[in-house]
Amino acid sequence: MILAAQSAHQAYKQNSVTTASPGELTLMLYNGCIKFLHKGKLAIGAKDVEAKNTNLLKAQAIISELMSTLNMDIEISEQMLNLYEYMNRRLVEANIQNDVAIIDEVEGYVVEFRDTWKEVIRLNRKQQFTGDQI
Repeated sequence: MILAAQSAHQAYKQNSVTTASPGELTLMLYNGCIKFLHKGKLAIGAKDVEAKNTNLLKAQAIISELMSTLNMDIEISEQMLNLYEYMNRRLVEANIQNDVAIIDEVEGYVVEFRDTWKEVIRLNRKQQFTGDQI
């Protein structure tokens, strides 16, 4: 029974990724990054070096993915790229120094980006359904 529920949950997660719009995928990346940053902080508290390293590397991989998806034809992308690079450098430092404060700093940026992105999606949907200009 439990195995069937886990299998159904995995199928649902896979389906949600394959049917998501590019905007929703970006939102999923931000949420995943926040999750791994949180797990990294918990691992530091538990003195679990392996889990800390694994989760911070996953967060860095997500940030790298976000960097690779930037459209450099858009003016703000250069600034976003610089911020992503900064965040990745800070996560390397946090990993080496076991520093939760650095992870908190990066998490603050990711939450802000995620919340901004959520608002962009909301406004785009509103425009699609109502025809209003943003």
